[in-house]
Amino acid sequence: MVQPATQEPWLEIQSLLAVGDAAAVEEFVERLASSELSLAISRLSEDERSQLLTILPSKMAADVVEQIPNVQAAELFERLDAVQAAAIIDELPSSEQADLLGDLDDEDANAILRHMDPEEAADARRLYHYEDDVAGGLMVTEFLQIAQDSSVEQVVQELRANADEYSDYDIQYGYVVDQVQRLTGVLRMRDLLLARGQTKIANLMITHPLSVPDHAPLEELIEFFDSHGFLGVPIVDPQGALVGVVQRSAVDEAAADKQDLDYLKSQGIVGGEEIRSLPTWLRAKRRLSWLSVNILLNVMAASVIAVFQDTLSAVIALAVFLPIISDMSGCSGSQAVAVSLRELSLGLVRTNELLRVWLKELAVGLINGVALGLLISLVAMLWKGNPYLGLVVGTALALNTVVAVSIGGLIPLILKRFRIDPAIAAGPILTTITDMCGFFFVLGLATLMLDRLV
Repeated sequence: MVQPATQEPWLEIQSLLAVGDAAAVEEFVERLASSELSLAISRLSEDERSQLLTILPSKMAADVVEQIPNVQAAELFERLDAVQAAAIIDELPSSEQADLLGDLDDEDANAILRHMDPEEAADARRLYHYEDDVAGGLMVTEFLQIAQDSSVEQVVQELRANADEYSDYDIQYGYVVDQVQRLTGVLRMRDLLLARGQTKIANLMITHPLSVPDHAPLEELIEFFDSHGFLGVPIVDPQGALVGVVQRSAVDEAAADKQDLDYLKSQGIVGGEEIRSLPTWLRAKRRLSWLSVNILLNVMAASVIAVFQDTLSAVIALAVFLPIISDMSGCSGSQAVAVSLRELSLGLVRTNELLRVWLKELAVGLINGVALGLLISLVAMLWKGNPYLGLVVGTALALNTVVAVSIGGLIPLILKRFRIDPAIAAGPILTTITDMCGFFFVLGLATLMLDRLV
């Protein structure tokens, strides 16, 4: 690939857009690697991004859209004329059409659908109503469907007659259906090409093929591909009719996207994916909504210190250990949260198994709590030479570790049971409880042993 001459490709695109040189823009964009193209588009203004999609041929504009985050693509399409947007979306794979339309508001999505190719629009409407993280939302409708009563010659002629259409398909298998579109078999292309022309497809196909229901969740798809070495799996509706195919690559990408979004949620960024090309006020609002809640939670934790301020004033060394105990307990709790979230996603635990989860975490918490408590008590004794200070902070850390892993293990299950996203709420709740308990254990024990600490 010929590399662009500049290290700042957005500047070149800006210059070419300014003079309206469509041919030069097209040539330059073709030379950009995917990572360079994503970077360049993120540095353009909103008007320049819209102009870029408008000036490029629809097919190339669709290739550009595939290289940028969905949230950025949706922002662009909200600014485009419906006719232009429809021409570009027509060139996208069906699953990406549905994802993009789903990110738009209903008015914009319906306006675009009205100007799309009728067949493409019909597929998009059907996929549009699936959730993003189920088989129907991840499948493509561009696949080779073969009638069970066809012959090899008829299928080959069909492929040749529609070569332009099938050239964009990922064809390694043909999916065989009966007269009511029920999936009855899978045909390997090798078997098709090597068979005699008059051979019936029913005699070549692999019967009793594996399939996945159209509302199967992402976790079930991940488990399916982990258990089978397939590159794709047919998707069927409740009546057994073939409606699409999910590629392994689509599942891998969806799993990675979910992990990224869960991480953003865990950091208090709610409302979906965030990139820095989004409007500043929108980004600030999404972050502020959760930060405001955290102020109240932190005030609750700090109130414990206010109750024991006389003890803290008398033994100022305790102030050094408060953040250590809070942080160490928080780390232990976060580990428990991560395990519960993972087991929930894999279906390895049910939301009503609170006692089982708590007993498992209690055992780990006791072992780690004692080990960490001994370490911090040794540090305190070596620093101040007071064994009672070591006893206070060591016992506090041990107790708080047990509390942290117990809460960390249970909170995701409880939140999930009440249909609250545990990825969003588990972290702040855990932090607040471990801070409050840690401060209480340290300062409460110190108050009981105050005469031996001063």
